[in-house]
Amino acid sequence: MSFLLPFNLETLGEPEETAPLPERIVSGAPRHLTWNFETLPDGALYAGVWESSPGAWRVDYEEWEFCSITEGVSILHEDGKAPVTVKAGDSFVIRPGFQGVWEVVETTRKLYVIRLI
Repeated sequence: MSFLLPFNLETLGEPEETAPLPERIVSGAPRHLTWNFETLPDGALYAGVWESSPGAWRVDYEEWEFCSITEGVSILHEDGKAPVTVKAGDSFVIRPGFQGVWEVVETTRKLYVIRLI
């Protein structure tokens, strides 16, 4: 077993297709594709690639998430804060307790590492 996990975007394979829960959708009809590369045996950490088509939905983070946007444009609307636009080349962490709206303006793809608490 290697302790190095490459994110090979050219051999992603078949994604899991999902969508936000209907009661969370604010606008549009966003569809998500997820290629999960790693899940720890205890289920407390996930890593992979996520993509969403345009639309907006409410989010409520109870986990830590590192994101690196590789394609597209999204706007993060944290409740009570100014919106933040993220685009290809941007990396950031979403902390537990973040509540607001994730709005995909142009189809967005990100690399992610999620740590449940």
